[in-house]
Amino acid sequence: MKRIYNFSSGPAILPVPVLEEASRGVLEIGRSGMSILEVSHRGPDYEAIHQGARSRLLALLGLSADEYTVLFLGGGATLQFAMVPMNFLGAGRTADYLHTGEWSGRAIAEARRYGTAHVAGSSESEKFACLPASWKLTSGAAYVHVTTNNTIEGTQWKTVPPSGGAPIVLDASSDLLGVERDHSRFDLIYAGAQKNLGPAGVTVVVARKRFLESANTDLPAILSYRSHAAADALLNTPPVFPVYVLGLTLRWLEEEGGVAEMARRNSRKAEAVYAALDEFPSVYDPTVKEPAHRSLMNLTFRLKSPEREGDFLAGAHALGMDGLKGHRSVGGFRASMYNAFPEEGAEALADYLRRFARR
Repeated sequence: MKRIYNFSSGPAILPVPVLEEASRGVLEIGRSGMSILEVSHRGPDYEAIHQGARSRLLALLGLSADEYTVLFLGGGATLQFAMVPMNFLGAGRTADYLHTGEWSGRAIAEARRYGTAHVAGSSESEKFACLPASWKLTSGAAYVHVTTNNTIEGTQWKTVPPSGGAPIVLDASSDLLGVERDHSRFDLIYAGAQKNLGPAGVTVVVARKRFLESANTDLPAILSYRSHAAADALLNTPPVFPVYVLGLTLRWLEEEGGVAEMARRNSRKAEAVYAALDEFPSVYDPTVKEPAHRSLMNLTFRLKSPEREGDFLAGAHALGMDGLKGHRSVGGFRASMYNAFPEEGAEALADYLRRFARR
């Protein structure tokens, strides 16, 4: 089987052992005589997969099942931009948002449909090439919303700022389980799975049960966190196959050493590539100048000579590297290196960056 270095921002690379086991599950899951694509979501085969994935995720996050619940939803993080304010905002209520890029901007726009979304801090004036230098929180805010990693702009909150006592909601779509954090600080975490957790098609929501008790009740059941939690995350047919692969990915992550080991690997990968970029300032222009603000997951940069972009991509492709083209809204280049991306791939990119710069 040929495997390239897939730098795609998502859907992203998955571990080979996970792909191998998932392929077997497509033919038959357990000894059921059925494919994972065929089993009932109410049957024992899927029940074990569903509950196992929920338990594994909480364990990896260091959270108690007594205090937190896990939901598997559809619609991606984009639906969560609306579900969060639908559940926790309303007339006369305000939520604080830290605005750090494209995705936080979309979350703010959705929140303003349901209440007041106050931009407590923003780096928009710096074109999101850094994190906000300061922020001003609202007294009595319903929650503070933080996008932990900005996939387009290449910034990342290594330490989530304090909330002044308000509940904290994280969009952690692109770095959940890829960096170490004290997740007990947070009241609701959501993440599209297609970066570090599994395939596209399932969105993970991890919520403090006490926080869910404060959610609005006048919502359609399918858009209510309380309803999903009451149904044990089985309110409707879940995305069975993505949850299955997510569970396999979580097991692989456990076997590889957990979040602490992933964080170490991700740091080494990012350091290798950033070192090569910084070594040639006349050739490369990293988007994020401040090292403390640089993403470990999505490394963004440009060439000082844009006319060489085609040559750069062609050379990378010839070496088995794909997915390096930057987001269409900003251009340039982006190397996305999530948990399953191999360290040798980062070293290969660093080597190519040096060789290209010396031409």
